[in-house]
Amino acid sequence: MSTYSLKAKDIEKNWFVVDAEGQVLGRLATQVATILRGKHKPTFSPHLDMGDCVVVINAEKVVATGNKETGKSYWHHTGYIGGQKTRSLGQMRQTHPDRIITQAVKGMLPHNILGRKILRHLKVYAGPTHPHTAQLPKELEIT
Repeated sequence: MSTYSLKAKDIEKNWFVVDAEGQVLGRLATQVATILRGKHKPTFSPHLDMGDCVVVINAEKVVATGNKETGKSYWHHTGYIGGQKTRSLGQMRQTHPDRIITQAVKGMLPHNILGRKILRHLKVYAGPTHPHTAQLPKELEIT
């Protein structure tokens, strides 16, 4: 008797839609990261990209607890000397609300080539509409 090993050609990808309206940012991100990684499947293999694709809508209406609206900061570097830029969560919500969820989920995925490949299966939209209706995504309830 040998151990069953899942092959890349045997992986089936499903599509899910998550409505972020009224959801807490961290709790939403953990459940989305679990689905993207494929840990909800009984045949999970940590070295394969076997997760499903997730579409998150209403990203601008995600809730942050405590004083994170002003206290939490996002930073990036322009590449020039002294080019470190910081923005608060409130400023990010006004300019790029999709990046709030993307950054939260990115931090919960592996920090290697596989994690970057998995992150491509996440689609985040600020409003209630998305262009992925042809994939027939299923509604996913986040608790």
